[in-house]
Amino acid sequence: MLQERSRARAGNGSAQSWADIVVAAPPVQTAPRRILIVDSMTPDATRDSGSMRLTQIFALLHADGWTIDFFPDDGLATRDDAVRLAAMGVRISREALASWLPAHGPKLQAVMLCRLPVADQYLDITRRLAPHARVLFDTVDLHFVRERRAAALTGSRSLARQAARSRTRELHAIHRSDVTLVVSDDERAVLARELPDARVVLLSNVHDIHDRGMPFEQRKDLLFVGGFGHPPNADAVHWFASEILPRLRQHEPDIQLHVVGDIDDASRQALSRDGLVIHGRVPDLTPLLENVRLSVAPLRFGAGVKGKVNQAMSHGLPVVATGIAAEGMYLVHGENAMIADAPADFASAVLAAYTDADLWLKLSDAAMENVREHFSVEGARRSLQRALSGDHA
Repeated sequence: MLQERSRARAGNGSAQSWADIVVAAPPVQTAPRRILIVDSMTPDATRDSGSMRLTQIFALLHADGWTIDFFPDDGLATRDDAVRLAAMGVRISREALASWLPAHGPKLQAVMLCRLPVADQYLDITRRLAPHARVLFDTVDLHFVRERRAAALTGSRSLARQAARSRTRELHAIHRSDVTLVVSDDERAVLARELPDARVVLLSNVHDIHDRGMPFEQRKDLLFVGGFGHPPNADAVHWFASEILPRLRQHEPDIQLHVVGDIDDASRQALSRDGLVIHGRVPDLTPLLENVRLSVAPLRFGAGVKGKVNQAMSHGLPVVATGIAAEGMYLVHGENAMIADAPADFASAVLAAYTDADLWLKLSDAAMENVREHFSVEGARRSLQRALSGDHA
């Protein structure tokens, strides 16, 4: 399948059209170290949280002297993708992985397989053709936990069966890997119960702290960030639109929710109503982050750490989140975020932070401190170095 995808990818530009792309050399001189990274698709930090995190991982590896080869499992990458990643020291391969590994696998010091479907597909061939490589399984989030929660929310037996199958596959991949990366202490605790002997390292989202932007008085409206290709995001916006937004507009008739992220036409039409502004994907979130008054994360199921929450907080934008959205974030209601689950409670939390300037400023300051303490670049660098060196303490 990957060979077919790779041939399709070649249609995005001939091999000759990529020949002039220069991959940035590592800025530090070390003994040669080469890592292969495989993810489901080429990361684009404007699209989703996982892409933003992987882009930061690329930057950290490059800064530490690693030569980086990257394969998108969907076989799709454009010349613009290749240029963008080359500036970070990443070379996108246009071969099928099964063709590339026999020649290059013996030279690899490490391989990172991102997400369960990728690890499931490539762990065996990686072990066989890259015999000296340290194999990292980057879960991104624990798929079986997310699917269990979706099954519990919907009462779906088929989803429950899918979650059970994912659990078996995911735990098997963790067992076969040299080290597994998780994004939260909650998920590390899950694996401590499920596989006590697993070698697990916490490598969460990575964010810089930004200027706060406009003051409270010059801001208005709410923001939700998340592509509808991820089911928890689609469910969250539909739930907010039907159960929470009407309650808010009874008190703040002009309040609007700005929705950013990839969205299908059917969902766009279904959500068409007063108070909801559908932007789709935008090239730069900064103007919205610096001008809306609150970010909301009304997720009813999911797993992992939510990049939409981290990103807002890194800009000093207060967040109102459900307990699921706040998971693994070291958040305390009323201190560094507002946390509520029932529709009426969620609406009340939004109105409290939306109308109280003192509370807003307190949450804003504490949000930036939270990111600085728990989601810093330096902390991620230490975790990545531990994973690659074999130190899991």
